[in-house]
Amino acid sequence: MIYFESVQFKNFLSTGDAWTKIDLDASKSTLIVGENGAGKSTMLDAITFALYGKPFRKINKPQLINSINQKGALVELVLRIGSDRFLIRRGIKPNVFEVLKNGTLVNQDAAARDYQAYLDDTVVKMSFKSFGQVVVLGSSTFVPFMQLSAAHRREVIEDLLDIQIFTTMNTLLKQKVSDNKEDIYDSKRSIELSISKIDSAISHNESIRKLKETEVYKLKAKLGDQISYITAEQQSLDTLMEQSCALAETVSDKLVVAGKIQAHREMDNSLSSTQRNHSKNIEFFTDHDNCPTCKQGIDETFRDDTIGKSNTKVTAIDDARSKLAKSLSKYLDRQREISDVESQILNINLEMGTHRANIKLSMDLCKQIKRELEGAQKGVESIDTADINRLQDEINHLNKVQDELFKDRETFNVVGAVLKDGGVKTSMIRRYIPVMNTLINQYLAAMELFVQFELDDGFNETIKSRHRDVFSYGSFSEGEKAKIDIALMLTWRAVSKLRNSISTNLLIMDEVFDGSMDEISVENLQNILQELTGNGGLNMFIISHKEHQVDRFDRIVEFSKVKNFSQMAVRES
Repeated sequence: MIYFESVQFKNFLSTGDAWTKIDLDASKSTLIVGENGAGKSTMLDAITFALYGKPFRKINKPQLINSINQKGALVELVLRIGSDRFLIRRGIKPNVFEVLKNGTLVNQDAAARDYQAYLDDTVVKMSFKSFGQVVVLGSSTFVPFMQLSAAHRREVIEDLLDIQIFTTMNTLLKQKVSDNKEDIYDSKRSIELSISKIDSAISHNESIRKLKETEVYKLKAKLGDQISYITAEQQSLDTLMEQSCALAETVSDKLVVAGKIQAHREMDNSLSSTQRNHSKNIEFFTDHDNCPTCKQGIDETFRDDTIGKSNTKVTAIDDARSKLAKSLSKYLDRQREISDVESQILNINLEMGTHRANIKLSMDLCKQIKRELEGAQKGVESIDTADINRLQDEINHLNKVQDELFKDRETFNVVGAVLKDGGVKTSMIRRYIPVMNTLINQYLAAMELFVQFELDDGFNETIKSRHRDVFSYGSFSEGEKAKIDIALMLTWRAVSKLRNSISTNLLIMDEVFDGSMDEISVENLQNILQELTGNGGLNMFIISHKEHQVDRFDRIVEFSKVKNFSQMAVRES
C-alpha cells in the first residue's frame, strides 16, 4: 500500500518562497476551500509533479514556476510503502530530481528517464492514468474512465490488477486473506482459511490439469499430422520409384544402341575410305594418258576397264553407305529417345531425394514430439490431490459463513482463481469483470441511480434501465455521468485495495461537489465517503469553492491570495 504522509512546496504555481506543507494523513476527511485562483488545486498538481514530473492539470512545465520569483520551484512528497519511507524531491530552476529511501539517496542513473522508471516501476507502481482514475476525481482536466479509449481503459485495468507479477500478487492476496481473517472472531478464522485454501487448490489443480490435457491433445494431434505427412510422402516416393523403374526398363537397350551406332560409324568410315581410293583411280586414269613415273603410254583398253570397275565399285559403295545412313538414323533416333527418358528418370530421382529428406525431418520431429508427449502425460498423472481431499474433509464440517463476509470471500476466491490462471490476461480480466460490475452497481444504487451497469472484457459498457431499455454513457445527463464516474472510481479503489496493487490512503475530489450533481446526490455521495473514511485507512480531500456541510469534515484548509501569493490556513471542523 502507498501511504501518503505529506507534501510541501514553494515557488510552485502561486505559492511563494516559504514552504506550504499539507499533512496528507492528519485527518480522515479534509475540506479545501478558497476563491478561484487561490491555490486550492496546487496540492494536487504538486503531488503529481513529484511522482511523474508533470502536473495533474494541463499546465506547461515552465508555468509551474512562480511568475514573480521565477526560480526555486520545489516540491517534496513523503510516502511510505510497507516499512520503507520515501522522500521524493523534484524542482525547476534549478532542476532537481531525487528519491531518498529511509533517508538514503537512491543511486541516480545517468539518464533521468531511467531514474523516473525506477520511481514508476519499483516505488509507485502506478501509472499517471491509473493515478487519475484511483486517487483523483477532478472537474478540470480529469478524463473519466468511460471517456478513455479502449487501449487506455485496458491500461488502467491491467495497472489496477497488476497481472504481470502473479507470484507477488498471490503473496499479497494471502496477506489480504489474513487481514480479513483478523476481523472474524477466533472460532471462524480457521474455517475461512480452509475455504480460501480449498478454492485456491481446486482452481490451481484444475488449471494445471486443463493446461496439461490441452498440451497432450495438441501434441497428439501434432504427432498424427506428422505421421500422415510421412505416409503421404512415402506414398509419393513409392509412386516415383515405380515410375523410375518402369522408365529404366524402357531404356534397357541403351548399350546395344550405342554399340550399333559405333559399328555403323566405323563401317561408314571404312566405306568412305575405300570410296575415296576408287575415286582417285578414276581421276588418275581419266586425267593421264601416260604413266607419270615411267613415261610410257597407258593402254586405253586397260584404262577404260579400270575406270569402269572403279565406277561400279563407287556406285556400289554409295548404295551401301545410303543404306547404312538410314540404319544409323534409326539408331540415333532411338538414342535420343533413351536420353529423353534418362532425363525424366533424373528429374524423378531428384524429386525422390526431396521426399526422402522430408521423411527424415518429419521422423526426427516425431521423436521429439513423442518425448514431449511422454513428459506432458506424466504431468497430468502427477497432479497431487491429497491437499484437496484433506481440505474437503474440513469443508464438510462447515455450517455457515457470516453474511457480511460473503462478498469478500467471493472476491478473494475470484482473485485467487485469476492468479492461478496460466498468465492469460484476458482470462483473468474476464473472471474479475463480474466483481467490478457488482461493486459499480452497488455504488450506483447508493447514489440512487438505479440502472444495471455492465462492462465486458473489452471494457465496453452496457447500461440497462429497470425496463431493460439500453443506454450508452453519452445518453445520460452530466449529473448522472458524474455518478457513473464516481462509482467507477470507488470501484477501482476497492479493487486496488483488495489486490493491494495500487492501494493508497489518499482520495482527492477536485470540485466534484461544485459540478452538475444535485443536493440529494451530493448528500448520498458524502454518506458513501463518510462510510469509507469510517472504515479507516483513508484520508479524503474535497476541493471546493463552497464549504459543504463543514460538520462532516475533520479539518478545513482554506487558501487565499495575499499580495499575489497563496497562503494556507488550517482549522478543525
